[in-house]
Amino acid sequence: MQSVIQFSHQLLADTLKPGDLAIDATCGNGHDTLKLAQFVGEKGKVYAFDIQEQAIENTRSLVSNANMKQVEIIHDGHQHIEQYLDQQPIAGAIFNLGYLPKADHSITTLPKTTISAVDTILSVLKQNGRVVLVIYHGHPGGADERDQLLSYCQQLDQKNYQVLQYQFINQRNHPPFILAIEKTSTSAS
Repeated sequence: MQSVIQFSHQLLADTLKPGDLAIDATCGNGHDTLKLAQFVGEKGKVYAFDIQEQAIENTRSLVSNANMKQVEIIHDGHQHIEQYLDQQPIAGAIFNLGYLPKADHSITTLPKTTISAVDTILSVLKQNGRVVLVIYHGHPGGADERDQLLSYCQQLDQKNYQVLQYQFINQRNHPPFILAIEKTSTSAS
């Protein structure tokens, strides 16, 4: 079986094509940003968001060393994605929720801003596009974000979206899990 991170990348590799637009809503150390850039190729585009300067620097260094010119790194919260998109169709997006490893653990993603960003992305997501949420919930506030996202995803209309939950249930210490949303209808917004 694939790890949560491996499976999150597989979910996006299966849907992203060269030339597509992808979003890394929480670029962190840049590993997801780099994967997305590889999936969309030189003619594609990746917008990578984070609110922490350390995350921006880490991502900038990683994509620069890999010579990925199709990445635009944005020092802003993912709830502001709409300001950067111009209603361009998105083929895929990823969120790694929680806090930046080896950084200030008091700076975490929040349910309100995450749900706002997911809403924005779903409104311009291509048919068969995917939003992958990797949910780390073992920190203060993490359980609340987890619960609100589960509730949000359970309420998405099954005529327009499929939602998958992927997790290992025999691991200790609040193992992360995935919620993956696939848009199945062009009439969804």
